[in-house]
Amino acid sequence: MKRFYSNGKLLLTGEYVVLDGATSLAVPTKFGQDLTIESIQEPELIWGSFTNTGECWFEAVFDVPKLRLKNATFNSSKEGNAEFIAETLQNILNAARKLNPDFLQTESGFIIKTNLTFPQNWGLGSSSTLINNIASMAKVDAYKLLWNAFSGSGYDIACAQHNSPIFYQLENQHPIVKQVDYNPSFKNELFFVHLNKKQNSREGIQRYKEYQSKKNNDSAREDINEISNLSNEFVKATSSKELGKIILEHEKIIASIIQLQPVKKELFPDYFGTVKSLGAWGGDFVLVTGNKDTPSYFKQKGFETVLSYSDMIL
Repeated sequence: MKRFYSNGKLLLTGEYVVLDGATSLAVPTKFGQDLTIESIQEPELIWGSFTNTGECWFEAVFDVPKLRLKNATFNSSKEGNAEFIAETLQNILNAARKLNPDFLQTESGFIIKTNLTFPQNWGLGSSSTLINNIASMAKVDAYKLLWNAFSGSGYDIACAQHNSPIFYQLENQHPIVKQVDYNPSFKNELFFVHLNKKQNSREGIQRYKEYQSKKNNDSAREDINEISNLSNEFVKATSSKELGKIILEHEKIIASIIQLQPVKKELFPDYFGTVKSLGAWGGDFVLVTGNKDTPSYFKQKGFETVLSYSDMIL
């Protein structure tokens, strides 16, 4: 049996503009997803996807080597259906085969299991960790697999592959990854709060592209440069107060680009610290500065999932 593992991700700076070349700060999480593969005699690929609590939420069986779908079962209260998920998986496997024609080209079969270590609605990269694991299994470039099967900046793939914070930048569709020594002395004043809903990043990206298309090139470039500068300032901050000022400026710039209110103004106007959206605005986790009273504030508001920086970040 072979096992592959990929880290989850959070984008601390540069949401949206990372697509257009902004230098962004991303961090791998202590949560992720693994994939195991075991050979069997039958000419089938038997796939099982498991939640962090060990429940099988998706099963599918494909013929090999043709990768034709035989049947699929989807067990979830969320939107979606077995056929759609199976077709998405089939597309990823076929995209991997285009990059490596020998992938899964055998007369015998396999049992493949994936296991998340975080709840599916957390938005820490259930898709990117899957893509990276399949790329490792197929011995292909994970960025190419991502862009051939889906879209996105690729920062999540970089986090899947790195065990430390990184600066990530796209330059002419080429990923540039630099490891960063980021371990803030005030990390006990930083928390991640889940907003009780998962945000569709593709919808957020589409919204961003629509607004950016209306701006002239100089204005768009200025946004990218400002966010890149703030990413560097973010790492250099020596206190939560200093970081809070950087967060406020960052939120202001992104809000003006995508024409949405910052999450603090919308949901937590009375909170004593600063609040920053992470990734597509409107869901998943936010980063907040605070103190020992922070968890109780958010839990009283109905937001039960509050993790410290040390509990979340690898």
